[in-house]
Amino acid sequence: MVIQIEVNNKTIQAQKGETILSALSRNGIQVPTICSMKELTPSGACRMCVVEVEGNEHLVPACSYPVEEWMKIKTHSPRVLRARKTNVELLLSDHPDDCLYCERNGNCELQKLAEDLHVRERRIPGRKSSYKIDKSSPGIIRDPAKCILCGRCVRICEEIVGVATLDFVRRGSDLQIATTMSKPLNFSNCIQCGQCVITCPTGALTEHMQFPELEASLHHPEKIVVAQYTPAVAASLAEEFNLKKGLDVKGLINSALRKSGFNYVFDGSFGGEVTIMEQAEAFKERVKKGGLLPMLSSTCPGWITYVEQYRPELIPHLSEVRSPQQIMGGLIKTWFARLNHLDPSQIFSVVITSCTAAKQESQRVELSRKGVNDIDAVLTTRELARLIRLNGIDMEHLDPETSDGPFHAQSSAGKMFAVAGGEAEVFARTVFKKFNRKEMPVLRLNKFRGAKDLKETQIQTSGGDIHLVAVNGLKNALRLLDEVKAGKKQVDFIEVMACPEGCINGGGQPIPAGETILKNRMRTIYDIDNKETIKVAHRSGAIQRLYEEYLTAPLSKESCRLLHARYSEKEALL
Repeated sequence: MVIQIEVNNKTIQAQKGETILSALSRNGIQVPTICSMKELTPSGACRMCVVEVEGNEHLVPACSYPVEEWMKIKTHSPRVLRARKTNVELLLSDHPDDCLYCERNGNCELQKLAEDLHVRERRIPGRKSSYKIDKSSPGIIRDPAKCILCGRCVRICEEIVGVATLDFVRRGSDLQIATTMSKPLNFSNCIQCGQCVITCPTGALTEHMQFPELEASLHHPEKIVVAQYTPAVAASLAEEFNLKKGLDVKGLINSALRKSGFNYVFDGSFGGEVTIMEQAEAFKERVKKGGLLPMLSSTCPGWITYVEQYRPELIPHLSEVRSPQQIMGGLIKTWFARLNHLDPSQIFSVVITSCTAAKQESQRVELSRKGVNDIDAVLTTRELARLIRLNGIDMEHLDPETSDGPFHAQSSAGKMFAVAGGEAEVFARTVFKKFNRKEMPVLRLNKFRGAKDLKETQIQTSGGDIHLVAVNGLKNALRLLDEVKAGKKQVDFIEVMACPEGCINGGGQPIPAGETILKNRMRTIYDIDNKETIKVAHRSGAIQRLYEEYLTAPLSKESCRLLHARYSEKEALL
């Protein structure tokens, strides 16, 4: 029901029952807020969105206060502005004065609020608390001194991801956000997905940078430094350099990395193509031999960690195929090294990805060979942007270059791993071919596209109908798996992504990542697939060469040794 309300002496329309903040936002009236999160119930914790409502003695939080017909609201009255300014000053009273050195300098919501409200001096002195920076985790660094207790990390971890690593502890002026028993992150149940990092308004949560190791190798005369970057990086890096949002900058990345000192640069989409070849063959074998179904995807490192810690009974259902970046890492230090007569021990292999969990994945014992890991360093999209700026490279005037061989991604299949539902879509294309010995008549599966938590479809094969599902956000995944376990849903293959919308919204992506930005990134990936002539991994010439010259066939002895891994139950520490 549409009702009328008055805002700043002008009449606007609102929906009965919605919040003041929702009505204001829809009508183009901006009110600052820190704790509010779209699609989650309002908490009213930060009080930054307070407005003045006629007839109400106190200011009310716009994020949680419902509209009423002919309500009269002042959004920027002197009283409101004084309250907001005081809130910011109170937050700054105990905040570190290290903006020049902070990772979020220039991209900090607290800094922006202080600027907008003209806070230019410390009027309220506060008692400085003493905190230790937690650098124990391979993927994420916590600096509690910069936390403003907005609770966004707590809510996204519990209500979206479904892990609940962080929570409020203590009371009153001693209130903090911490892990269980305030232990370091590496002793917690954190799956390193990084959703807390991209939702944090300040520098309290950042990725664990690996610049020192990389710089030492880039300047080492005997090291061969190689990089692979994922399709989600190519679809989002433009945002860091004020280029067109959603522009595919693959060619510019190739050029920038070579100018930064990398000897070889590979398109990581090739790893996605190999994943499809191996996974489709493994699925066919399960169906033929009556193996465990549904098969669960194994490409998301955060998802793998979650299963090991919380749902070990699902481990037999997991595909044993490694993630695309780990597959590429193994091939770089074996096949590529052999083709170019290189000593694998001299290769320093770098993954550039949207995923903070890949930093932990790169150190897994299960993914090492003779105690040596295939990936030596992992950089996020944000770290790549810093590296490019550090080397004084002007992205606007770079000439695009092609990536190095033999890992030429000659189909769009590997690109689709960047979006939720993309892996399931290209998996279906190759599975259809394996069962029916002909190409799928319509390769574009619209039911796997768009911004939805759960996507599903069926394909008809000679082995019967195959039901495929793609789900993003672990809480949604667990709800689905419970339905499958209870017999309420029949599924054969499930793609699981820990991050909402998939890798394009990974924890290492540019900040902020609003709805419009995510749609641009998603559109970029879909446009690549729509325009590409070859849309299936099994028709890629580079893939065919890989199997002819090195791996022989999917699930061959060499493939299983190099590209597959088995996971085991791990105790969730705290």
